Amino acid sequence: MGARKGIIMAGGTGSRLFPITGAVSKQLMPIYDKPMIYFPLSVLMLTGIREIAMITTPEDQPQFRRLLGDGAQWGLSLTYIPQPSPDGLAQAYLLAEDFLDGAPSAMVLGDNIFFGHGLPELLTAADTKDAGGTVFGYRVSDPERYGVVAMDAKGAAVDIVEKPAKPPSNYAVTGLYFLDASAPDRARAITPSERGELEITTLLQSYLHEGTLSVQQMGRGYAWLDTGTHGSLLDAGNFVRTLQSRQGLQAGCPEEIAFEQGWISPEALHALAMRYAKTDYGTYLLGLLAEG
Repeated sequence: MGARKGIIMAGGTGSRLFPITGAVSKQLMPIYDKPMIYFPLSVLMLTGIREIAMITTPEDQPQFRRLLGDGAQWGLSLTYIPQPSPDGLAQAYLLAEDFLDGAPSAMVLGDNIFFGHGLPELLTAADTKDAGGTVFGYRVSDPERYGVVAMDAKGAAVDIVEKPAKPPSNYAVTGLYFLDASAPDRARAITPSERGELEITTLLQSYLHEGTLSVQQMGRGYAWLDTGTHGSLLDAGNFVRTLQSRQGLQAGCPEEIAFEQGWISPEALHALAMRYAKTDYGTYLLGLLAEG
């Protein structure tokens, strides 16, 4: 088995956020002081993943390239894959099949934000699982908006239902999927849903029915934010602002993660910090060097 590779699904038109996404990709919108895409990217980096595919619309790809480059500044290798039409989340595994080249994957949605003490350990545990898949359940007050986990009396997952009118539980499946190398073949076998999409729920069910899908619960100590509405976009920005100003620590900071992982040198971090010398972000990066 090859090393796990990452996928960030950052396609779509962002139509629910019109008019602000009329000219700019949703995943490039600001979450307080940094682009939204930094947060899912950081999740993959915390897992230890360095080869990552960015799936975007063809017209948005130049903007992502301008922001992220080839990833070398963070010790990463970024591959850009266009999604000509939004045909469902499971389509990502078909688009990225050549990139994956038989490797297992971790896919994160470009508008999902995760926080929590112990998150790296949770990610590492999912990464070490060779066969099958791991997804994460998170308790929400409005499960009808999401794919929802149905559980038996012992708390084991028995089904995943997409946007149910009568949710079987309050646990939504987050937009983070650790799947083995069989994901592209499973995606190819999916029949498009009534809305004409290859549903990620259907893909996950194929693992679940074989007994090879683990559903890990993210408990009270974690925050999972999605940014599907104008209100939730603002809430996420305010959450990050409060967190950072209270603790004096950055959230979703690729430079910090790359430095702590040993992927970039102190000299490289200093060069990155000087690019942002006029901002609190640059000051923070210089502070990392001062702390050693």
